[in-house]
Amino acid sequence: MTRSTVVRLIVLLTIGMVRPTEAAAQTPTVLPSPLTLADVIRVAGERRDEVQGARARTAAAEARPNIVSALDDPMISPSLDHLPFMMGGADVSFTIEQRIPLSGIRRHRRASALADVDRLRAEANRTTLDVGIQAANAFLMLQERRLTEALVAEQLTFARDVVSAANARYASGTAPQSDVLRAEVEVARLQALSRSLVSEVRGAEAMLNTSLALDADGAVPALASLALTQPPPSWSAIKTALSSRPELAAGRAEIARAEAKVQVMRDMFRPMATIRTGPAYTMAEGKGWMAMVGLSLPIWRGKLRAGVAEAQAMRAMSEADLRAMTRMIEGAAGVAVHQLQATRDRHGGAHHGRAAARGDARRSAGRSRRGPLRSRERRADCCRGRVPPRFRKPAARDGRHRRTQPRLTDGSTRKAGCPGNGPARGP
Repeated sequence: MTRSTVVRLIVLLTIGMVRPTEAAAQTPTVLPSPLTLADVIRVAGERRDEVQGARARTAAAEARPNIVSALDDPMISPSLDHLPFMMGGADVSFTIEQRIPLSGIRRHRRASALADVDRLRAEANRTTLDVGIQAANAFLMLQERRLTEALVAEQLTFARDVVSAANARYASGTAPQSDVLRAEVEVARLQALSRSLVSEVRGAEAMLNTSLALDADGAVPALASLALTQPPPSWSAIKTALSSRPELAAGRAEIARAEAKVQVMRDMFRPMATIRTGPAYTMAEGKGWMAMVGLSLPIWRGKLRAGVAEAQAMRAMSEADLRAMTRMIEGAAGVAVHQLQATRDRHGGAHHGRAAARGDARRSAGRSRRGPLRSRERRADCCRGRVPPRFRKPAARDGRHRRTQPRLTDGSTRKAGCPGNGPARGP
């Protein structure tokens, strides 16, 4: 057995030992049945990678305040201060240097980083809401497709009943063949629509599975029906709830971050101290200790004032963005409330309309099946004189412009053989 063969066997055994563990770790999620809208939003928030990425970004930002508020790293400086050409000795020192700001710049940098963390938390919450909205839209689309498929199946059943009734009427001679053709065309149209809805339902199921971070070709259980029974909340309750929107929280955090940036730029006007100290040795005095203190001179005021002006402009922009975002969110909420009410009204009207349509379709199919009987009744009504206006023929008029009825050979006005007629009337 060669060395390469041994290596291959070891790799295969390692893969065989690792894969069962991975398969056990990646246990597929079983969706409840019936699947509700709340379940869809919950599963999407737990499984979507966008939410996990947003949370990881927030966790990374939480370490930033400690980084930006720390002092600069100290500097260790071994120094050869004096070396005579005769090489008879040397003056040396070993110092440690530390820069210390004399303003509150570290505190303000920390405040800016904390505001950035708040902004990222709000964006993570917004990502969770966006993922939930995507899953809810996919859920509603699938429910609409399935309900449409069931409705088309019911319409197809009614259309086939109409075809049977039209054939019966055509066989009895009470309806033209065009009625049969029209009914068959309607059946063909509904069959084509039903076939297309099968693919649409599968596509909606794939979209729902994708929004839940599941396999696109996985099976989706039955969906729970939605009941629009609760009325929309009042506008005051809506405005109170809108204050906790993650977009507005992110806007407020951005304003706090810009304010901290302004304070940081103002701290630049103050000097920074530098302290250097450590042991030293001189040829004349021997061992000793040295110390040094230095101050920076922020003399380039134009640059510093420009930095403050830039930070103030950024703060004004953040405040304007927050006001605009608040107005747009309130407007969108108002539109959503009215759309919800319109949907409730439309849903109630459509429900009653579907019930009435089912009843009309059943009655129409029943009348179509009883077509020959209705025709015999109509002929009997004609004989009795109860003729609808559209079937009446103009009667003859005599010379005195008086309506007269046509008489039979025996002088009577009834038709022979008409069912339900009484005895013939004389002249």
